[in-house]
Amino acid sequence: MAGLEGMEQPRGHAHAAAERWSPTVEDERALKALELYGNPTEAEVPLPSRPESAATARRLTQVVVLRQWGLNPKTTEEAVLLVSELVGNAVRHTGARVFGLRLRRRRGWIRVEVRDPSRGLPCLMPVQEMDISGRGLFLVDKLADRWGVDLLPRGKTTWFEMRVPDR
Repeated sequence: MAGLEGMEQPRGHAHAAAERWSPTVEDERALKALELYGNPTEAEVPLPSRPESAATARRLTQVVVLRQWGLNPKTTEEAVLLVSELVGNAVRHTGARVFGLRLRRRRGWIRVEVRDPSRGLPCLMPVQEMDISGRGLFLVDKLADRWGVDLLPRGKTTWFEMRVPDR
């Protein structure tokens, strides 16, 4: 670290940080999330509407897209980022106690859905360089091939789709 050359760093912190962010640990956490919450490819997974649920949704998306569907790391990274944005919107803007996560795959496409009980529609806002929030749907619009909202009798499903190689 700049200015700390020659000074002994606290022991264990570098190892703990490396362990916390290692792919192996992240895979274990993702598999644990799958075990605890269920597989979002088989049925909608209900998650509590709290900020920490974004991490669970990211892990579930990662394990499905990368491990179960065998797609490339770039597609996985983008899907994980976009699911985080949709979950963030559901948690921040709907007042829901629970939201649902569902992942689907069909020939040449993946689809990620976040369902919540609010019928309030998300709004794609213009983004300025210095904005510190409001970029979620902008990112979804830029990275996904398609996205939209399906109104339901009680709530809505916000979704995005990405083209992927056929199996």
